[in-house]
Amino acid sequence: MNAISGKERNFAGLPAAVIWGYAATLIFMVGDGLEHGWLSPYLIEQGLTVQQSATLFTAYGAVLAVASYFSGVLTEAWGPRKVMLAGLLIWLVGQILFIEFGLKQQNYGWMLPTYAIRGFGYPLFCYSFLVWVTYRSPERIMATAVGLFWAAWSGGLYVVGSYFPAYMLPKIGYIGLMWSAVVWVVIGGIIGLLVVKDEGIQRKGNSKEKLKSLLSGLTICVVKPKVAIGGIVRIINSTGIGALPIFFPLYLSSEYGFTTEQWLQVWGTMWVANIAFNLVIPYISDRWLGWRNTIMWIGSFGCGVMTLVMLYTPQIFGGSFLAMTLVGIFFGIVLCGFVPLTALVTSMAPDQKGSAMAVVSFGAGMSYFIAPAIVGAFIGMIGVHGVMWIFAGLYFLGAVLMKFMTLPDEEKQNENRYFTEKQTS
Repeated sequence: MNAISGKERNFAGLPAAVIWGYAATLIFMVGDGLEHGWLSPYLIEQGLTVQQSATLFTAYGAVLAVASYFSGVLTEAWGPRKVMLAGLLIWLVGQILFIEFGLKQQNYGWMLPTYAIRGFGYPLFCYSFLVWVTYRSPERIMATAVGLFWAAWSGGLYVVGSYFPAYMLPKIGYIGLMWSAVVWVVIGGIIGLLVVKDEGIQRKGNSKEKLKSLLSGLTICVVKPKVAIGGIVRIINSTGIGALPIFFPLYLSSEYGFTTEQWLQVWGTMWVANIAFNLVIPYISDRWLGWRNTIMWIGSFGCGVMTLVMLYTPQIFGGSFLAMTLVGIFFGIVLCGFVPLTALVTSMAPDQKGSAMAVVSFGAGMSYFIAPAIVGAFIGMIGVHGVMWIFAGLYFLGAVLMKFMTLPDEEKQNENRYFTEKQTS
């Protein structure tokens, strides 16, 4: 199913439709990410507590996790286009209700459910496209193809989604930014729906097969425990980085005088570096280091170290914008070490890629539930320092878990080596 027809136009081995799909992902995620870097500080300035803000993002993350899980199996059941359309429409409904009845009226009772509804949007739209990418891309460049997706995803969510509000905030204000997000999402959604087709995926036909497909994301974790481990590592991947905008800009502002615009520039520069190395690190992983070692050492261990570096840098350099920017650059680089995780997990279940992707996508969604939950539960007890150490510890745990993520070929090689040594001894 991964084969690409010789008649199909392609770029660097990838179909042209996939390349356009990356563009659609980037544009869609700009709209989805315009508020991520400033919404929590803004709401707290308007009277919400840190715990209320964390609860808002926790509810959003819970819905996002459910949508992330269903994105993979629904794509195999119904095809990517229908799932992407559903994601687009639900996002628009949630966004409009959130602006009109939540933000404008400063009504927390409306904010909570409408922002949560919005959480269905990008997983259904983007992750269903990612499943299609794993089916349409040759195995030899799978990590690179996935890396391009995450480059587009993070480029929209974090790079343009940070620099655009940093520039436009003084001009159109917070509410104006939220309405501009609608324009970005509609444009990206239209492009995606035009270029993505349903070919390449064998869809389950009857209701019984579709139900089995929906449950397969759960059963595969029992049948193939390494897929479950990969899902846990995926949760860890985004947990620390996803929590930072909730509390860290407030810490930098209150303790070291950073402005919202400065934080958005640091945050955006971090993801510029991430995009640049999102192509380099997967190439190194495919050609030399290997998927597992890349995730273990560059991704997990590297992010654990950089979480602590980010915590202690302002204590050493004070309110130095340059120092924080450099830390952000290195954090963005090591975060690329997680890119091969999708390729690694799907290789554990080559005949159930949609189900394996459901687990990976669910892990990505769960991180946006767990991250704010940790902040809300612990920020009052152990403060910023304690919370940052929790996230660093999770990254180090991810490095340990990767020891168990051996590919079938590696296990066979280890068995052959064991028997050879035994015979020669």
